[in-house]
Amino acid sequence: MSESDTFLSHLIELRHRLVRSLVVVLVFVLCLLPWSREIYAILAQPMLAAMPKGGQMIATDVIGPFLVPLKVTLLVGFVAALPYVLYQAWAFVAPGLYAHEKSLVLPLVITSFLLFLLGMAFAYFFVFPVIFKFMSSVAPEGVAWMTDIDKYFSFVLSTFIAFGVTFEVPVVVIVLVRAKLVSIEKLKEARPYVVVGAFVVAAIFTPPDVISQFLLAVPLCLLYELGIFVSGFLGVHSGPEPGVPAEAGQEGSDSNS
Repeated sequence: MSESDTFLSHLIELRHRLVRSLVVVLVFVLCLLPWSREIYAILAQPMLAAMPKGGQMIATDVIGPFLVPLKVTLLVGFVAALPYVLYQAWAFVAPGLYAHEKSLVLPLVITSFLLFLLGMAFAYFFVFPVIFKFMSSVAPEGVAWMTDIDKYFSFVLSTFIAFGVTFEVPVVVIVLVRAKLVSIEKLKEARPYVVVGAFVVAAIFTPPDVISQFLLAVPLCLLYELGIFVSGFLGVHSGPEPGVPAEAGQEGSDSNS
């Protein structure tokens, strides 16, 4: 088979896997669509709980009450289908990987997905209540604190992404160390710069208040330390070098015995 035929076959396989992933996402969304209002109510609960008694959210767009719950359902459907989407991506790249690469990539993919979900859960259950209660407490007397549902969804989505990506820091650190792009000693020396960078990132991706910035920057620094610890643990307990076949190591031990 020529190189052009091989490239074409890879493109066809990629298209098939993308179509399968889109179909699964669509199936999840269609199954969840009848409960779109209830799903949005769950998403809005942290904001509603922090509002003064009798407070409510508003919709300034004519079709906002329809579109926003639909967007939320699309988000939930995609997250629910993400394991299958990641499996399709894994099945596409796995044939081109060595055995030692497969043993590293698959756990990292699964861990990345779980950490992203953990970041979203941390934002929903811990960060949102703290931020919204703080915002409600600083509202001037006589000001009705309300928000548009579309703006609220945009805020929630950006916060989910920020905390989800933040919780990927241990995976990034492990990959950099395992790929020998940086040593653990260099990562430890970079701690002061990481702390400064964490607060810069928090200032960009969170509301302009100190509390929310700390809620993003502190976990980022702790997760950086977790990545260093796990990288050192894996380095101590790792097997033979990836480039050395297992048979060669066995032959060497046999010749010495």
